[in-house]
Amino acid sequence: MAPLPPLSLYVHLPWCVRKCPYCDFNSWSGAAEAPRERYLQSLIADLDTAKGLAAGRSLISIFLGGGTPSVFTPAEIGRLLEEVGKRFSLVDDVEITMEANPGTVECGAPGGYREAGVNRLSIGAQSFDATKLAALGRIHTVDDIGRTVNEARDAGFDNINIDIMYALPGQGVAAAMHDIEMAAALQPTHISWYHLTLEPNTVFYARPPADLPDDELSYSIQQSGESLLAALGYERYEVSAFARDGRYCQHNLNYWSFGDYLAVGAGGHGKISTEHGISRYMRPTNPQQFMNAIEAGEGDVLPAVLSDEDLLFEFMLNALRLMAGFDERLFTSRTGLPVDILRRRLEPLVERELICERGGHKWIPTTTGQRFLNDLQAHFLPEKQGRTTLFEAG
Repeated sequence: MAPLPPLSLYVHLPWCVRKCPYCDFNSWSGAAEAPRERYLQSLIADLDTAKGLAAGRSLISIFLGGGTPSVFTPAEIGRLLEEVGKRFSLVDDVEITMEANPGTVECGAPGGYREAGVNRLSIGAQSFDATKLAALGRIHTVDDIGRTVNEARDAGFDNINIDIMYALPGQGVAAAMHDIEMAAALQPTHISWYHLTLEPNTVFYARPPADLPDDELSYSIQQSGESLLAALGYERYEVSAFARDGRYCQHNLNYWSFGDYLAVGAGGHGKISTEHGISRYMRPTNPQQFMNAIEAGEGDVLPAVLSDEDLLFEFMLNALRLMAGFDERLFTSRTGLPVDILRRRLEPLVERELICERGGHKWIPTTTGQRFLNDLQAHFLPEKQGRTTLFEAG
C-alpha cells in the first residue's frame, strides 16, 4: 500500500453580514444573530469525529473558510484552534489561513487573529473600483481594502492573499488591469484572480447583470492580466492563483495534488484515503441541521468509497489546474490506479494538442488546453454521467 498522502483540515464558518449576489458557496446572511457559541460547540464535537479519520497524520494546513470567518471574534478563533491542537499534531510550518472581508474584520483587529494562531490572511477585495464593488453587492469600500492589508501586516502577517475578480459588469481591459495594479501595490504574497461566473442558485444567475464582457473580451482581459501579474513578479502556478517568492497556498496545493483533507462544519466535505480505498463524506449544509445532527449524536461520518472512474475524474479535475502539470507517478500513488488507465484517456487529448508529455512521465495542458480547461476536465467525467465533450465530438 502506498504511503498515505498529506492531510489538511477545512473548517467552515458559514455566516456573512450579507450574501453577495454572485456567491454560490454555502454561506448564510445574518451574522449578527448567528448562534456562534452553539456552533463552536458543534465544531469541537465534529473535530472529535475527524480525529478518528486522521490515522495519526499531522496536519500540514488548516483553512478557516466561509461565509466570513472574521465575524467570529479572535477569542473564538483562538479557542477553536486550541481545540484543533488538542486533537491533532501539526507540522512545524503549518499554514493556518483565515478568510476575511475588508471592513468585516469587525469582531477584532487583525492582530487579534494573528495572536489566535492564524498565520495567513485571505482578504476578499474583489475590486478596487467603488462602482464595481456596489454592482457586486460588496459592503466594504476601496479604502477598507488597503487599511485591512496594512493593519494585517503591522500585526505580523507576512503571508497575505488578496482575492480579485475580473469580467465584471461593464469592465474593460484597462479597468481590470487597474485592479491588479492596485492589489499588487499593497505587496501581498499571493493574488487570487478569477473570472466572475454566473453560478446556478445565485441572484446573478436568475437576473444577470447588464454589460457583462463577452467571451472574446474576457479572454483579452485574462491574457493581459496574466502578463501584467508576471511583470509584477507574481508567478501563475494554478489557473487562478499567483504567488510571489514561491509563497503558494499549501492548503489549496494539497487539494490540487489530490491530498487528503478533513472537514468540519456545515456543508464541509472531506476526502480520506484508507486501506479500503479513497472515500468522500459531507456534512449537512444547513447550519441548523448540522448543529441538530451533532447534538443528537448523529455526527458519525459515513464515507462513500469512490469508484475507479470517480478517482480518475477527481484527480484530473484538480491536477489539470496546475500550471506545472502533474507527474503520472503522483497519479498512481494518490489514486492507486495503474498508469495505463490514465494514458489511454490522454491519447486523444495529445492528438488534439490539448495536453503534452514532458520527460516521459509528466503531463501539462497546452495553451489551448488551459483556455478550454472545463472541456478538458469534462473529458474525464465517468460514463454514467453522460460524458460528451467537444473534443470527443471532433
